[in-house]
Amino acid sequence: MEKRERRKIAVALIPLIVLVGLLALDISIFGSDAILGASQVSLLVATGVCVWLSMWLYKTPWTAFEEAIRSNVGDVTNAIVILLMIGALSGAWTVSGVVPTFIYYGLKIISPKVFLLSACVICALVSLMVGSSWTTIATIGVALMGIGKAEGFSDGLIAGAIISGAYFGDKISPLSDTTVMASSVNRVPLFTHIKYMMVTTVPSICIALVIFTVLGLSHDGAPAQQIGDYSAALARTFNLSPWLMVVPAVTAVLIARKRPALIVLAIATLLASVFALIFQPGIVTEIGSRVVDPAASRARIFFAGTLESVYNSVSPSTGNPEVDALVSTRGMLGMLNTIYLIICGMCFGGCMRASGMLREISRLILPLARRRFGLVSTTVLTGTALNGIVSDQYLSIILTSDIFRDTIDQQGYERRLLSRSVEDSATVTSPLFPWSSCGMTQSTILHVPTVAYLPYCFFNLISPLMSMLVAAVGYKIIHKNQ
Repeated sequence: MEKRERRKIAVALIPLIVLVGLLALDISIFGSDAILGASQVSLLVATGVCVWLSMWLYKTPWTAFEEAIRSNVGDVTNAIVILLMIGALSGAWTVSGVVPTFIYYGLKIISPKVFLLSACVICALVSLMVGSSWTTIATIGVALMGIGKAEGFSDGLIAGAIISGAYFGDKISPLSDTTVMASSVNRVPLFTHIKYMMVTTVPSICIALVIFTVLGLSHDGAPAQQIGDYSAALARTFNLSPWLMVVPAVTAVLIARKRPALIVLAIATLLASVFALIFQPGIVTEIGSRVVDPAASRARIFFAGTLESVYNSVSPSTGNPEVDALVSTRGMLGMLNTIYLIICGMCFGGCMRASGMLREISRLILPLARRRFGLVSTTVLTGTALNGIVSDQYLSIILTSDIFRDTIDQQGYERRLLSRSVEDSATVTSPLFPWSSCGMTQSTILHVPTVAYLPYCFFNLISPLMSMLVAAVGYKIIHKNQ
């Protein structure tokens, strides 16, 4: 490599080094709250460094950066609208009693011998429904930690089962922001992306479930009373009915019929809102009375309560603080920080691309990606490494996609191969780094050090390896012209 080329690569690494340093400082100061604004500011600062270096050293015109930002942000416009609808859906499903009913009946199956298996499955199903591993871990995960401790399981093993299930459900949920992001930034239809991920994701979770089953069956422990308290609090607060499962059933049918994601989300939200008025009128009234005069007409209170549940943060009171956290929801407003981060991340990625710096960095990596196995393996390793470097799964998804998108196109592979490889790495390995936003968040929520649960996050560890194994075999990896 010539001296001039080495100099270009060194310059290209400067914005990345600045970003890593600022993100590390953000996390050390703000912890998991860094996502509320500090990380976004750091992204914009690193973007400014990239633009300044490029304009100063290479005379890149400002219009090139404007166009790159416009293009990159435009690529995720659909994702932003979907994220807002996801927030609305999460609120409607919780207030209507859909999620509480699901959790109530799910908790009934837990017993000591199948606790680890049940914990993983329950977290997977809840995460699939709400589309958020963080929400699942912070709510049902906390409850399961208490139950598992009472049954004598080690903290690391319990946390491993919870995180494995939560990230599996998050990964395949059409309501997940990371799933939407990975598909959108690579311009792959959402349900095409999810279906293709099943090739690697289902075998990975099956292996993890077998391991958790064996470990659970070999464990002796007494049943925990805590689960009864949670179930009673849910039953006392919500009108739990199997009829509420009509909402997820209709949603599943729409998904199976491959209806557009926005249409599915809109119908599911509207149907859940109607069911909330039918099954949970007391809760809707309580929420609405916080907004309008309690003496107002019933219709006005219902209208206010319904809107509040889909766009704002609400938490029905159950009399149990842990269950209150379980049934709290952030609504559409809760998605704004993620949207803010996505926009800033796309600005950084667009400017790195327009400046040519991303191309220079990729020159260090891409020589290893000339064949199918090398391409997928390098993508997976890059996504994993970026989680450790930039400490954020959203940035890892964006940057990994930007680095390998042209190579995927040049070699004639479908973009879904890239979107899946990114999810198999950047999404699932994010909680395995103690200094990352995900690792710090899960460790703080569950009160378990990252190094303690890391060996037991079987799904998160197996998924990247499965992606590389499938690439080596060549199963369902085809060129566009085949």
